[in-house]
Amino acid sequence: MKPQTLPDQNPSIVFAPLLESGLNIYDRWQRSKMPRLLTIALGLNLILAPAVQAATGNVLSRSQAYALGLLGLLTLALSVYLFVVMFQPERF
Repeated sequence: MKPQTLPDQNPSIVFAPLLESGLNIYDRWQRSKMPRLLTIALGLNLILAPAVQAATGNVLSRSQAYALGLLGLLTLALSVYLFVVMFQPERF
């Protein structure tokens, strides 16, 4: 089913600004790695935090479990970074 438009409006004129802004956001997303890394970290934390909460037997609150999960991910990322810096110092 096609969306109905007004007789004097061309659909390409209506959707062109939306498409242009969407492509602009996508282009900025591709150039910057930080938003991608943050999204991956938060996604992993969604998986990790309930496991932390279950492992502690509900002694920790949900926010504490999420904070502990983020701390674990940060520690893992820092250790990987330091490992790479030690064995490939010419890159840095």
